[in-house]
Amino acid sequence: MLVHIKTIVSKAQKGGYAVGAFNTSNLEVTLGIIRGAVAKGSPAIIQVSESTIKYAGLKMIANMVQTLANNEAKDIPIALHLDHGKSFRSVSECVRAGFSSVHIDASDLPFEENVALTKQAVDYAHRYGVWAQAELGAMIGKEGMTTLEIPKDPDSFMTDPSKVKEFIKRTGVDTLAISVGTMHGYFKGKEKIDFPRLEKINKEIPKVPLVLHGASGLINNDVSGAIKLGVRIINIDTDLRIAFTETLRQTLKQTPKGFYDPRKILSPSIEAVAKRVEEEIEVFGSYKK
Repeated sequence: MLVHIKTIVSKAQKGGYAVGAFNTSNLEVTLGIIRGAVAKGSPAIIQVSESTIKYAGLKMIANMVQTLANNEAKDIPIALHLDHGKSFRSVSECVRAGFSSVHIDASDLPFEENVALTKQAVDYAHRYGVWAQAELGAMIGKEGMTTLEIPKDPDSFMTDPSKVKEFIKRTGVDTLAISVGTMHGYFKGKEKIDFPRLEKINKEIPKVPLVLHGASGLINNDVSGAIKLGVRIINIDTDLRIAFTETLRQTLKQTPKGFYDPRKILSPSIEAVAKRVEEEIEVFGSYKK
């Protein structure tokens, strides 16, 4: 069932676990996410990016998630969220489309400009009862990448713990996306959380749910450690893309010429996404919640 994200995150905050925010781009991935959540009895956040909205259409993707949540997951809380909205226009359009949470990402701007754009988006979202997420500190990389040149100076892109309290006070955001060592893409072994930095951030704003972007390349122990230090939402995109696409490649290799039923060709990929979601949920601790 489609619910407000506040219902999901507030319960996670009290229970000390994290909820997966899984990116979708089409019907099949959405089905996989929902089926994985249902199998584990876990709440889930389904999020879409600006590129997905451009690809699928805002009304279509919003209606699709709402329909599937209300019919395929009648007893499982599902929330709809905008991931990495880069403009006020993106935020306002998603608010009007029925999203219960929007992410305004002005992290590439200087601190004062980030505050100004974030405050504008937060005020608008709150006017309609929608939660707002902001980002302080930059996420390097992009989804799907497997190679990346990592900056030598972490302070040049990671979240500054001394600024988080001021940022929260001036913007009024509901959740905060932080940069503590994770990266967009898949870099197994290269992504290591700066736990002292994360601990300082959590001490500065202990009541604010923290969001971890770029978590696909993390080892499970790092994820568990981050949850203990206030991370309540963990974004997963690349892992699902890999599961879907690699399975599709294998299916097509095994599909005889002259077979043209896309439903049967795509079904294994849906199952692969569902399985990956189940595995993530086990690590996040949100099952049967």
